[in-house]
Parts: sequence; C-alpha cells; structure tokens
Amino acid sequence: MANNSSVQQLKRLERDLWLRTYLMGILEFDGETKAPPKGAPARAEAMGALAGEYHEALTSASAQELIAQLKEAAAAGELDEQTATELRVLAREQREAVAIPTEEAAAWSKLTSEANAVWHKAKLANDWESFAPYIDRILAALKRQAACIDSTRDPYDVWLDQYERGMDSAAYDRFFDQVKATVVPLVHEVGKRPQPEAPFLTARVPESVQLAIARELTDIVGLDPEASVLDCVEHPFTNGMAPGDVRITTHIYENNLLSNVFSVIHEAGHAIYEQNIDPAYAYTCLGTGSTMGIHESQSRFFENIVGRSRAFMGPLLAVLRKHVPEAYGSVSEDQLYRAANIALPQLIRTEADELTYPLHIMVRYDIERMLFTGEATARDIPELWAQFTRTYLGLDVPNDTDGCLQDTHWSGGSFGYFPSYALGSAYGAQMVPAMAADGVDVDAACAAGDLAPVRTWLRDKIWRWGAGKDAPELILNACGAPFDATFYCDYLQKKFSELYGL
Repeated sequence: MANNSSVQQLKRLERDLWLRTYLMGILEFDGETKAPPKGAPARAEAMGALAGEYHEALTSASAQELIAQLKEAAAAGELDEQTATELRVLAREQREAVAIPTEEAAAWSKLTSEANAVWHKAKLANDWESFAPYIDRILAALKRQAACIDSTRDPYDVWLDQYERGMDSAAYDRFFDQVKATVVPLVHEVGKRPQPEAPFLTARVPESVQLAIARELTDIVGLDPEASVLDCVEHPFTNGMAPGDVRITTHIYENNLLSNVFSVIHEAGHAIYEQNIDPAYAYTCLGTGSTMGIHESQSRFFENIVGRSRAFMGPLLAVLRKHVPEAYGSVSEDQLYRAANIALPQLIRTEADELTYPLHIMVRYDIERMLFTGEATARDIPELWAQFTRTYLGLDVPNDTDGCLQDTHWSGGSFGYFPSYALGSAYGAQMVPAMAADGVDVDAACAAGDLAPVRTWLRDKIWRWGAGKDAPELILNACGAPFDATFYCDYLQKKFSELYGL
C-alpha cells in the first residue's frame, strides 16, 4: 500500500483547502445577505487573500510532489477506492490551477467580489454603464486563464467544460437545436390558447407568512432544519458551506406568492443534495456536488417535476390554505395546477415557466458565445439582449434591470454556467422513467406529500457520490443509458399539450 504518511498529507491538504473554501463561502453569503454595503471593499480584500492562499496551497511545489507520488501509488493499485478518487479529482484541479499564477487567482477573486457589489447597485439603478467595465475586465481575465489551462481549445469551451465536464459549444449546439425544435413551436401553439384565470396569484401575502410557508415546504422536500438556514436576497442561491451547514435563500414578492414557493423548492433541491453526500467525504474535495448540470438537475427536479406536478397540488394546496385561507381556501387542485404551469413568455428568467425557461438560457448562451469570439463587448450586451429576447420570447426589453442586469452570475465570472441550467432540466426528465423502472412511483410520492422513496433513489444514484463522479457516469449509472435530450423534449411536449389541449 501507499506510504501512510503521504495519504495523511493528502488529507491535510484537502482539509486546508476546504477551510479556505468555507471561509470564502461565509464571506460570500454574508455579503449577499446581512453585510453592510460599505464593507464590500474589505470583503473583496479578504476574499482575494483567501483565494490566493487556496491557490498557493494547491499549487505549491510540495503539493505537486505529493500528488505525483500518490499517482504512482494509484497506478500500482496501492490506494483504497476513496483515496484514489480524491486523488483523481484533486489532481485535475491542481493541473488546471498550476497553469494560473497565484497573483492572478487572488486578483480574480478580488475582481469578482468588487464586480458583485457594483452589480447590486447597478441593477437597482438600471445602470448598465457602471457595470459594463467589469464585464470586459472579467472576460479578459477568463480568456487569459483559459489560454493558460489549455491554449489549444476555444476559451469558451474551456469554461463550459469547467462547469460541465465533457461539454463544449458543439455539444451544447446539438442540445439546444433539439430543444429549440420542440419548445419554439410548442410555445407558439400554447400562445394561441386562452390562459387560465387565477386572481389568487396576485393576492398580497406578507413576508412573515411567506417565510412560514417556505419552511413547511423545505420540510416536505426533506431538508434537515438543523443543518440549514433560510434568508432573503436579491437573487436566490444556495451555498453548501460545510457538513451540517447549508444556506438557502429566496426573494419574496408580497403580491407573488408562487414565486417564493417555487424558488424555495428549487433551492431546497440544491441543499438536500449537499446534505446527503457520503459523510466519509467531509472536508475532502469530494464533499460537494458534482457538475453544475447535475446540481441543477436536482433543484429543477424538485421545483418542476415534483413541485409543479399535478400530483403535488394536494400537499401544496394544504400548506397554502393553512397560511393564506382567504386567497386559497376555495382554490381547487386543478386550478392551482393550471396556475402553477401557466406557459407565458416573460422577461425574468427566475420567474419563467417550465416551458419557456430554456429560451432564457439560449439568450444568455448566444451572448456568451459572441463575447468569447470577440463579436461583441460589454457595451453591446443590452442591444443583443433585446434582440435575442425578441427572437426567442417575442418580448421587448423595457430596461436593463429587467434585461441584462437581472442575473448575478456574470458579476461572479460564471460565464459558461447558464447552459447547465437547461441541461439540468433535461437530466432530471431522464431520471423519472429510470425511477419508475426501479419501482419508484413519483406521482404517488408527490400526492402523499412523502418524498422519501424519491429521496432514497436520488441519494443512492446521485447524492452520495458527491464530486466523485462526473455527469456522464452518474447519468449512465442512474438511468442505464447515456444522456439523451429526447426524454426532456417528450416530457415538455406531453405535459404542455395536455395542459393546453393541443
């Protein structure tokens, strides 16, 4: 077997890296929730210092020598399965990080922290011009870093692969072409049909009541209340901080209760994934979710396949009637189902219905590709956003707050992330027939408000593996076949054809 000292050194290195990730996560969550705006420069400095320390620890000569020694031990079959997996994942991260100078990594963290603070102000003020210079700086840094990681590949492909291993623009083009062929004509046909009347959707529900509803919904999803916390932010997100500490957020509109309902179910899907990773992976590089697409498959599975299913309307309506009887006391399950699945193009991605959602992703994907090819710069984004929004959604964009400033992702440098949202929806759709083949009745679980059978399947097939398996292996093992977008297209076609009598 490998030298025990080397294995212990690996564990210590992983723990040191985790510690810095944890501290950066606390700073990020604090900055998004409770921290005062004037503290942003100090947070940026701290984030930069921690990122620099993380990078230096991962790429130091001693860390590189350690990984090299252990790779020899792994080749000789001297490592146990978990240690070999940790080594594989960490070695890949180290290989890519070594290409990036430590000062570049520290500067990057500081830049994105500053950009996020500017984005918050710009969104509220509808001020794209103040934020645009940060986009250009972030793109320049991403292109430099991509060239360092792999100068033979298209820079955008490098980042697409970072978020979803094995994916590139050619693969996404094929995926989106298939989805587009189903969704665009379906949206067109749905648009010819009358929409259901649902006055209860705009009933005013105070924040305190909405938070009580949110906590009941996280209980139904199965989130451990002693290992999670819920807060309110401008743009909802989840942060898997540590074992026993997952933070979720929502945004509450007092005249749009269902926005919060499905936002919370979505974020709870992310969080329950993080809560159910094999405890043996704690403080290692495996102790977080796999790819972004797999993570989104879990959030959108709970939000849409569970939360917006006809079968779930009974348990959901029971919660709404309990807390808002004046608005939902006389609403039927069928009325709620139709209202929860209204397919109608709108400007805001996070408020988009299940059918039009991938069109929002295509807007962002097309713009990102143009930015990386040099066909566009930050100053062109508002016009491109308006153009693609008209093309895909048939809508005019009245301002940048509801257009290119609506998402936080670019302020954090997450170019290449958006496509994984649509991919995650498609992964989730493929899991449903796989569950049925294994004897899990998703509709029965939803109707009973007892998702334990669904959670057990997901825990065994997806959650417990953490970052130890990439998406292709997870999908193959869980579904018995490689990823196929046909499941997603068929799911959307069937659901919305039935809803609208097509």
